[in-house]
Amino acid sequence: MMQGWRLQNMKILIATDGSEFSREAVEKTCQTIVTPEDTEIKIVCVYPPVLPLDAFPQSVEYAEALEKKERADAENYVESAAALVKEYFPDSPVKVETEIKTGAPDQVILETAKAWKANVIVVGSHGRGFWGRLTLGSVSDSIIHHAPCSVFVVRKTGE
Repeated sequence: MMQGWRLQNMKILIATDGSEFSREAVEKTCQTIVTPEDTEIKIVCVYPPVLPLDAFPQSVEYAEALEKKERADAENYVESAAALVKEYFPDSPVKVETEIKTGAPDQVILETAKAWKANVIVVGSHGRGFWGRLTLGSVSDSIIHHAPCSVFVVRKTGE
């Protein structure tokens, strides 16, 4: 059985894409926290930039609509993850904040972890959409190899 995290002022960055794999990562993180009152959690969702194609006049409107949808999805993902954390710690003052960013997911997650001085980055072992390669593929591999802190890769139960 895995021991819980007991560091004082623990800062945990959880990267989510709204998938069941991300949910598993949030749940496993919550099960591992021993002192929620000394824990800060930042939940971040990164979506790729949406660029219009110059060849099609309607592509600007399409790109704007797609960008709006990506951002709305990301907002839902981080809010759902934050609600799950609060379910695990209903009577505890665990600090949870959310952030939505656009860019290359691995680079943005790494930059966020460094700027925020995270103690650990948590990611799921699989994902969907732009995280579709997260089967210990390019995004998680980059995070593992370039992170300024420890990385906790959570596998979905039953895998």
